[in-house]
Amino acid sequence: MAKTGPQRYPGASTTYWYGSKYPGSAMESNVVVWHTTEGTAVPGYDGGASAPNFTAAPDFTAKRLVWYQHFDFDVSSRALVNKAGGVQTNTLNVVQVEIVGTCDPATHTRWQKAGRAHLYTPELPDWAIRDLAAFAKWAHDNHGVPLTSGVTFKAYPSSYGNSSVRMSYGQWGNYRGHCGHQHVPENDHGDPGLLPMAAILATAKGGTTAPESKEDDDMPSAKEIAEAVWAHPIENKVRLDDNGKPKLTPASSFQRSEDSHYDALAKRIDNLTTLVERLLAANAKES
Repeated sequence: MAKTGPQRYPGASTTYWYGSKYPGSAMESNVVVWHTTEGTAVPGYDGGASAPNFTAAPDFTAKRLVWYQHFDFDVSSRALVNKAGGVQTNTLNVVQVEIVGTCDPATHTRWQKAGRAHLYTPELPDWAIRDLAAFAKWAHDNHGVPLTSGVTFKAYPSSYGNSSVRMSYGQWGNYRGHCGHQHVPENDHGDPGLLPMAAILATAKGGTTAPESKEDDDMPSAKEIAEAVWAHPIENKVRLDDNGKPKLTPASSFQRSEDSHYDALAKRIDNLTTLVERLLAANAKES
């Protein structure tokens, strides 16, 4: 099958090129399979024997991804298991991308404690999402890979093995768009874990990397909380007459007035407490 469109991703390094050693099969790729390397450097891939088409490595200083290309876009790579019988994996019109980083929360915690800079797929920075989206857009514009994902990206380690998100042979054969190693049949790996695929695709379509959650979008700022406080002043419970002296109120009327003020005050406190809790949660999430 002839290869259509540009085969080299603009700016990608061919320092680790394995296309000459492992020629692979020509095809028309219409699926992107995403992986994580579970390391912090570009792997050796056993001399190319288990290499994907591309590796995206973080440059934390420049806040960008550095791309390495190992095979042409429309040539089969070697990062998937392909068992005898069943279905084809590496050669079934898929282009594969390894993200240098981890999807494992235990590894993430260990590296954090060691002060080891790394990408953790459930918490990718905006610049990583931006650069992954740029690749997805290029694959769409030049090779027609749909900017869609009809699968659920499941958090590791529950994504490992024969999980609920692993495709059947039939689903795999008919699939188009973006998926992960965790979705491919005949494989048991759970990477790339909880990859923010929706944010990547939305950015590729011209959106932003802002949080998708409505709750996050509506999170109040400190200024908004302050404005809420001033918009709901607590009324003075003591009524004054024209001379500035306290008015005497019948006991029953006073009690009703007190109850009314108390209910209004309690409601305002509840509202403000909710706003403060949401702000603290947002700050904790960002830190």
